Amino acid sequence: MKYNPITKEVTECLVQAVGEDFVITGRERTKAFLYDEVEITYRPAAAADSVVVKPANTEEVAAVVKIADAMTVPVVVRGGATGLAGGCTPVVGSIIISTERMNHILEIDEENMVAVLEAGVTLMDLLEELEHHDGLSFPVHPGDEGAQMGGMAVTNAGGARAVRHGVMRKHILGVTAVLPNGEILELGGKLIKNNAGYNLTQLLLGSEGTLAIVTKVILKIFPKDKATATIVAPFEKIQDACHAVTDILKSGYTPLAVEYMDKRLFVDTAKMLGLTWQAKDGSADLLIILSERTEQQLYDAVKAINEICKANKALPCLFAGKDKEQEELLLVRSQHYELIKDEICDSFDMAVPVSHVSDFILRLKELVAEYHTGTNVIAHIADGNVHNDILYLPDGSIPDYAEELKHKMYDICYSYGGTVTGEHGIGKIRVEELKAQKPAAELALMKGIKDVFDPKGIMNPGALFAAEA
Repeated sequence: MKYNPITKEVTECLVQAVGEDFVITGRERTKAFLYDEVEITYRPAAAADSVVVKPANTEEVAAVVKIADAMTVPVVVRGGATGLAGGCTPVVGSIIISTERMNHILEIDEENMVAVLEAGVTLMDLLEELEHHDGLSFPVHPGDEGAQMGGMAVTNAGGARAVRHGVMRKHILGVTAVLPNGEILELGGKLIKNNAGYNLTQLLLGSEGTLAIVTKVILKIFPKDKATATIVAPFEKIQDACHAVTDILKSGYTPLAVEYMDKRLFVDTAKMLGLTWQAKDGSADLLIILSERTEQQLYDAVKAINEICKANKALPCLFAGKDKEQEELLLVRSQHYELIKDEICDSFDMAVPVSHVSDFILRLKELVAEYHTGTNVIAHIADGNVHNDILYLPDGSIPDYAEELKHKMYDICYSYGGTVTGEHGIGKIRVEELKAQKPAAELALMKGIKDVFDPKGIMNPGALFAAEA
């Protein structure tokens, strides 16, 4: 596809669409809009000859997209830029649509238990608003409350709580979307049941900005649990820890989250924070987070899960019921990246069936040992999502074997029926991995869908599919 550059004419049209104050040009001013959170060593090269626009609403987005369509200029949407796949980086000169001004909570409908939100509303915005509505909450938490709703929708965001609450597509009833020709679609609604034709809402969720621009979401909200506790369950062997997890899932007591990290990450992160990791013994610790409607339900769940852990050879479990204790445990879990970020040159987001997690982690450890290196493992262990990494050499350089090691890691993942990405998405950094994972027929269908929605290929070039020269 032959794209046209950002010319003075394009810029003038954009100014007419959104106002002069909301069009940003010049490399020094636009460079802050070019990247997400991908490690610097592996992030895609950004096209600095891009322009940033900040529309105020769906109609202004549509006006911008009509300009892009008429002039065959690519469009990339930038939300909270919390992604880890390079999805919002323009790899060719593009119109970057920042959704930061589209940050209005349009409605909290307590009767239908839905929230109607513009795409630029952050998760923090939503959670703070729900604090003013007695007993309401939203459960999906991808780990960064700066994530925006539009981005969470089109990346089908997940996170640690997926074991109980699933991912974003489970909670979105409808969206407003702008097609690549600038046409506005209202898809879905506040309906629980809607069986009329293809579900285009679901098709857009997880499409990573390649089909349309989501400008509004209709999101399910939920009653807020009133009783919480956290269990630290130490084990000598990760196999026993994983077997305990599968037994917990079969028991009917579903935790809010079950997290695993290498023991040294728990210990050293706590030390970095001025805390002490209390589980001294064992080599494989589970952080089991519970959330229930009543204290009695919480007590029953704690008792049952403790018995399951004991039956799977757990060492004595530790229990945190006070808010401060739980907050400290969650802080240790959430801050591990600060401990290891300078070690990492590449990181991964693979997922396998839950029953294979322990074998998968052990094989990853065995593989990196063959290269005389290590890998940090952090896992949402109850949904099979395993995060690990490749480390810099001691001198700070990328190892020569990094690419080979990466593909061997993927091969192990595939051997268990896994996927290269459980939650971060393909973006622009895993395009070749998508081609390796999916059969040709499935890729052809995906590309066919892309071509129907976006025949000129202007929507987020380079995401999911390689950018055409």
